[in-house]
Amino acid sequence: MALRINISERQRRVGAELRKARRQAGIAVGEGGRLIGMGGPHLTHVESGRTGIPSQRLRELLKAYGCKNEEYVDALVDLAESKGRGWWTEYRKSLPQRSLDLAELESRATSIQSYETLLIPGLLQTEAYMRALFCSSRPGASPAEIDTLVGYRRARQQILADGSPTTIHAVIHEAALRITVGSSDVMRDQLTHLLRSAQRPGTTIQILPFDAGARAWFGTPLLILGAGVPGLETVIVEHPAEPLRLGDIESIARYRSTFDSLSRNSLPRVTADGSPGSHERRDSWGLIHHVLYTY
Repeated sequence: MALRINISERQRRVGAELRKARRQAGIAVGEGGRLIGMGGPHLTHVESGRTGIPSQRLRELLKAYGCKNEEYVDALVDLAESKGRGWWTEYRKSLPQRSLDLAELESRATSIQSYETLLIPGLLQTEAYMRALFCSSRPGASPAEIDTLVGYRRARQQILADGSPTTIHAVIHEAALRITVGSSDVMRDQLTHLLRSAQRPGTTIQILPFDAGARAWFGTPLLILGAGVPGLETVIVEHPAEPLRLGDIESIARYRSTFDSLSRNSLPRVTADGSPGSHERRDSWGLIHHVLYTY
């Protein structure tokens, strides 16, 4: 039995879900292995993502654990059967595994909820904005390295291309509109791009204004990736060392509640309605336009 050296987030998640189901059933790892003719150490490797498990055995194991949610079982089997290959594989030699994992997670997401405090969300950035951002945040990077980072981020944005079923709801703090990245020209183009992006079906953009106060503030950017099946969502929370990826029920519920609170405290979403009176009340469209005219 060959063990994986580099474990992807998808592989880790399949194992974690099996471990969770086994523990919920009150079954020890050795007993769980015997249920499908597998040794306890082998099942431990499966639960750690270090090795895979055939689809039929996976179904048998979940059935033995008492899992009756067929939609969840089918989704987990699909996750286990995936080869993990996509456009991101061309970046394996140039970017860390966490970047590849993010691209794969996004490619499978049916919905995305994003909260940013100081920067425009990566999926909504213009090329000029991201290039200026990478140049300033990585002063030692070569032009080729900057090109790689820009190319990777632009490729990620294809999940929001016309006709894509993936929805995105972005809550952006007002600070991100006012922090100059690159130049005034870059910022004008970026804010205009936000307004245009909001016209895409399935895209919701809200601005959390400064005057929402400290009670509405959440200091850490986060991303919630919906999988279309309850229980398989992924929460990504920014951290100085490395982003935290969470998939347990409690974390998902907690961060969904946090995002809902941020949305409630934000201004009404950006709309493309230009009719008289459509923006009489303060809204995200108006605030973006106000900041746009200051550059």
